[in-house]
Amino acid sequence: MSWLALWLLAIAVMDLVRPVVEGRRELAPAFGAGVLVVLTALTGMIGVADILVLAASLAPMAGWWWFSERAQGSRGRDHLLALGSLGGGGLLLLALSGWAGLPGGALGTWLGWSDLPLLGGPMSPERMRFVLLVAALLLANLATGNIVVRLVLVAIGALRPGARVGTQPADRLKGGRLLGPMERLLILGLGLAGQLTAAGLVIGAKGLIRFPELQSRAKDGTAIDGLGIDEMTEYFLIGSFASWLLALGSLALLH
Repeated sequence: MSWLALWLLAIAVMDLVRPVVEGRRELAPAFGAGVLVVLTALTGMIGVADILVLAASLAPMAGWWWFSERAQGSRGRDHLLALGSLGGGGLLLLALSGWAGLPGGALGTWLGWSDLPLLGGPMSPERMRFVLLVAALLLANLATGNIVVRLVLVAIGALRPGARVGTQPADRLKGGRLLGPMERLLILGLGLAGQLTAAGLVIGAKGLIRFPELQSRAKDGTAIDGLGIDEMTEYFLIGSFASWLLALGSLALLH
């Protein structure tokens, strides 16, 4: 899991800085690669297998960035290639994780010394691996999670890249890009605390909150501001389920 954690951390940081370097978006993958190199050194994962596999993982990371960028304005298959790069890279690192070195290094020493809340005390390799994975999944459920949900919506046709503003469900149901990360983090936090029932209530609450909005926009029962009621419902349901599956999948990795 150590390789997967470092890789996801690098991708999550890369996706978070994308809007910051929008004028020169090619800096984002370079930033992600730099984060991966720094984390590899700080965690002391400098064995031959560690260096070779993490160096090879830069290829699917670059694929994720390249195809997800192109998918924002393309109607081709870039969205599928982007999701394939992210999922394939993650599965490969997970499959090879038995060869990973033990994490620790300067970062592990500092975490053990710092006595941070929930992190104080000796930092064994197993505990260090868990901490890295939690940090990676929390960050990945922010910007990276939003991009994944958007690409899923593009894949099933609920979003159309390049369409005129005001003609898509996303233009009517506001706040999804903020609510999505918030609900995923809340589900993750409640799941880690062992409160799965409360996490289920969060999922149900979103439907109850959005339902009146969908109803209030209905005019004649078939259209919402020029968009079919079925389009709005499909967008909401697919986007929500994709977002929830990301959060629940993260919890599964942690357990």
